[in-house]
Amino acid sequence: MDITSLILFLVIGLIAGWLASNMMKGRGLGLFGDLIVGVVGALLGGFLFGLLGIAAGGLIGSLVTATVGAIVLLYLVGLVKKA
Repeated sequence: MDITSLILFLVIGLIAGWLASNMMKGRGLGLFGDLIVGVVGALLGGFLFGLLGIAAGGLIGSLVTATVGAIVLLYLVGLVKKA
């Protein structure tokens, strides 16, 4: 992975984390936390989309995949916090 791909991956993760925190109504974790949630969400989203047989390509597809994964991750974190 070259530096450009890494920076793009981190930017998509940051945007996805920010979008997910806004969609989950205030479950954001700050700038650094949203970045972590977005990056982990991208991995989780890719795994979930693979299980469902969904292929999302390109920049928008990567952003959608990461955002869906980040939403699922924030939901799971919310469930763990309640328990």
